[in-house]
Amino acid sequence: MGDLFVWLISFFFLVALIVILVFQLMCLADLEFDYINPYDSSSRINKVILPEYVTEGVLCLLYLLTGHWFMSLLCVPYLYYNARLYTRRQHLVDVTEIFNLLHWEKKQRLFKLFYLIFLLFLTIFWMIFTALEDHDIE
Repeated sequence: MGDLFVWLISFFFLVALIVILVFQLMCLADLEFDYINPYDSSSRINKVILPEYVTEGVLCLLYLLTGHWFMSLLCVPYLYYNARLYTRRQHLVDVTEIFNLLHWEKKQRLFKLFYLIFLLFLTIFWMIFTALEDHDIE
């Protein structure tokens, strides 16, 4: 039962990460279509960058501590990329350069989104597999 609980928690972490990335993509799309100014868009995106990084780190640590090595290894590239951006101080969106980097920022977030959706499908698979396995034991 504890394993199922871990998969459920990781499911909610992944959904939260997906919501954060969709929010960032919406801010960039609003900026692209000139519905919002660059300052507001950058400040909205920058407010959710650190929670995204912390949530991904906690998720990877959760997988590592609960013994789900495969999922932990799948989370490491995303975590490494975020840590590399943070240590190079490239994690925040610059207000003055946002129009020049708009295509790159959208592409980066779409790649992250597809990666997280892949992890979400794996988590759903393992959650269902664990629930069926627990049901067969009883």
